[in-house]
Amino acid sequence: MGKTSKVVVCGQVSSGKTAVLEQLIYGTHTAGSQLFATIEDIYVANIETDRGVREKIRFYDTAGLSSSSPELPKHYITLADGFVLVYSTTDRESFKRIDLLKRDIDAAREKKEVTVVAVGTKTDLKDRKVELREAQNWAQKEKVRLFEVSVRERKALMDPFVFLASKMTQPQTKSRFPALGPKVKQTSVNDS
Repeated sequence: MGKTSKVVVCGQVSSGKTAVLEQLIYGTHTAGSQLFATIEDIYVANIETDRGVREKIRFYDTAGLSSSSPELPKHYITLADGFVLVYSTTDRESFKRIDLLKRDIDAAREKKEVTVVAVGTKTDLKDRKVELREAQNWAQKEKVRLFEVSVRERKALMDPFVFLASKMTQPQTKSRFPALGPKVKQTSVNDS
């Protein structure tokens, strides 16, 4: 386990950000229960990556965005090692909001490599407004990994976060320096 990675969880008001984090980390969220509006909460979890290494992640659960507060504060964009863009599959506006968030992240980070996943929530509800195919097309265009989840299925909630932790903490595969081999002592052979 190396440094603690910082992940910003953001999306529209009532998209399920807090419910996902509380169910993922504590397993105590009851689907359909009423939550208070989040101003900001920080959760810390150790997540086992796909390499079997436990990584410490600090999640910043941000206030939900709305028409009166449409932008993610810039300090979140600059501090994050990764982002979870959350939308509700039952709310088309929340899906539009993650597109705006992704654009803000790209502009502020100047397209620098940052790990972003999109998480569609409330898949267990019947009044779906965002079709899976549409979300998949958007994710492919934006080069973002898409997951759809329900807080009722805790095991499925782990997938986006294991992917995120694994991607953010990948060991460096290439050295920035040329390979240094053993020094070979050169000798010259004289014919005399």
